[in-house]
Amino acid sequence: MPPSILILLYFIMPLWLLVGFADWLCHRAARIESTAGASESLLHLLMFAEVGAALLAGLFLQINAGVIAFMIAAFLAHEATALWDVSYAVKRREVSPIEQHMHSFLELLPLLAIVCVASAHWGQLLALLGLGPEPAGLTFRLKPAPQQLPLAYLISLFIGIALFEVVPYVEELIRCLRSGRQAA
Repeated sequence: MPPSILILLYFIMPLWLLVGFADWLCHRAARIESTAGASESLLHLLMFAEVGAALLAGLFLQINAGVIAFMIAAFLAHEATALWDVSYAVKRREVSPIEQHMHSFLELLPLLAIVCVASAHWGQLLALLGLGPEPAGLTFRLKPAPQQLPLAYLISLFIGIALFEVVPYVEELIRCLRSGRQAA
């Protein structure tokens, strides 16, 4: 496995999960349920879905120019949603310097992940750009057995995603919805 992929799997991914959880802690401390409410929480879930789609593609699909293009498109969608999210939030609540710092990581870690994938599949990145000798692979195919990630890694990753991302951000939405109902 190329070093860039090892860095992605064992450094960037755990860091990403921890920073996502730290951002949720910032939202909780800021009591978004009393200020920006469910609308902001839904934006957080939208960003999670955008990044999650690219992550699932990278984990399970054979990396080619089409998958790299999909990851880049998901990243750009995530960036647009992040701008929307912050623009919405700052009008309704204080976004602390620590939270802003967490946002910096949450915006750059997906880009760093794409850089790691692209560097490990350089020929397909060049093909996507219309350069190099390889033809651009544009079909989405599951990874063949030798390229699949170890099952133990996938299970650990999905447990981490559930514990540090899904459960906290769904809890945030529920908290916001309950607060909205109580205020009404």
